[in-house]
Amino acid sequence: MTIFKTSRGRRLIADILTYAVLVTMTIFCLGPIVWMFLTSLKVEADIVTSQMQYIPRTITFQNYRAIWTQSNFPVLITNSLVVTTITVAICVLTGALAAYAFSRLSFRGRDRLMLSYLLVRMFPAVMVIIPLFVMMRTVGLVDSRFGLALAYTSFLLPLFVWMLKGFFDAAPKELESAARIDGSTRLGAMVRIILPLARNGLVASSVFIAIAAWNEFIFALMLTTGQGSRTWPVGLQLMVGEFQLPWGVLAAGGILSILPVVILFAIVQRAMVQGLTAGAVKG
Repeated sequence: MTIFKTSRGRRLIADILTYAVLVTMTIFCLGPIVWMFLTSLKVEADIVTSQMQYIPRTITFQNYRAIWTQSNFPVLITNSLVVTTITVAICVLTGALAAYAFSRLSFRGRDRLMLSYLLVRMFPAVMVIIPLFVMMRTVGLVDSRFGLALAYTSFLLPLFVWMLKGFFDAAPKELESAARIDGSTRLGAMVRIILPLARNGLVASSVFIAIAAWNEFIFALMLTTGQGSRTWPVGLQLMVGEFQLPWGVLAAGGILSILPVVILFAIVQRAMVQGLTAGAVKG
């Protein structure tokens, strides 16, 4: 096998193996989504069959019409958008200040406080749902979109702070010092110098928080009881009845639920990739 004896041959084999792995991973990741999309276009007779029916024999959009009329889709999606937006806004406003403080300031208990932030992420959500529910009920925030956003923030804010701190650490301190010498306050230097330098990291961190808030289910199930604040994942789960499992409608709901995430990635893709790359290189 002389092909393995030359550097060009070894590169060719390495490229083939690399593309084979990438294609396999792509099929593995996109396969369920493609299957869900095809299922959403099938009639019930093509879904529940004795033999597997991969391609729909009859294409129908009845499942999408059903998810719109039977699940109160506009209200549920609006609730999810509002809760996700509030969660991201709170994390950005408070998390940016906290990340800047951990990155630039030295104070007693700094490392221990950062460790406590990490410990919050280690606890399963089901362990804190009961005390969180009691706290929310005491202040009257149960079954409200703002209360649900606060619940999401309780376990997403530490992740945001840890991610953003790494990007703040990579920002040159000399530029901030020059701004301070010119008369800028510390907060002004952060807003005018540090945040623009770390904007890609800020976008990447915000996208991760938005996806986590959009897909969250346990808190939304326990802290909401009515259509006025119930989010889309909970509404989709409640469509599963005791004696009924509408696969076509559920598949259509799954496709509709990932569309906002796909649109978000399409908008911020370049900034997010640059932010993650910068964090990987400089962190």
